[in-house]
Amino acid sequence: MRIALIGATGFIGSAILKEALSRGHQVTAVVAHPGKLAPAANLTPVGVDVLDQAQLAARLKGVDAVISAFSGHAQSDVYDYYLRGIRAIIVATKEAAVPRLLVVGGAGSLEVAPGLQLLDTPNFPAMYKPTAEGAREALRLLREEKSLNWTMLSPSAVIAPGERTGKFRLGGDRLLADEKGESRISVEDYAVAMVDELEKPTHLRQRFTVGY
Repeated sequence: MRIALIGATGFIGSAILKEALSRGHQVTAVVAHPGKLAPAANLTPVGVDVLDQAQLAARLKGVDAVISAFSGHAQSDVYDYYLRGIRAIIVATKEAAVPRLLVVGGAGSLEVAPGLQLLDTPNFPAMYKPTAEGAREALRLLREEKSLNWTMLSPSAVIAPGERTGKFRLGGDRLLADEKGESRISVEDYAVAMVDELEKPTHLRQRFTVGY
């Protein structure tokens, strides 16, 4: 499959890139600094400013799917930068007539109780709020789309480097936790779940989550 992966050098994006290449997909890595990517079979790095909607649309033409691991973590105004980027990605995907958009979401918009999202709980870390609020707004934007075939995958509360086990649970809009009450997923298994969804779509126009 021909994939455009936006943010392929980031924490989650690099894991998705590794997983996609390991399965033989042809990946166009859409990044700000293509020189950061080591050469690999089936990998084509391209330098694009995601906020340049026209340039982005031109680069997305001809692929079977776009996976967005775009984030604004390195920016001073994370929330504003992220939303400008995700809006550009949505419009560019439609302009390029790409059949599908998969988006890396956040855990903050997952419910921990009926009507209560993780982001709105008292102990949610302040340093992660701009990112979580941006991801929640991105989900709202996607749900308002009338024609775009989108999917968002939210991780568990904790996503960190670990093992690729291939053993995890999938859920909907509620935060997943294990028997110890811990909500976690390795970035490697998150990537497995994302590429699984790419290959065998089961959450069209939906958000879902992954955890142990």
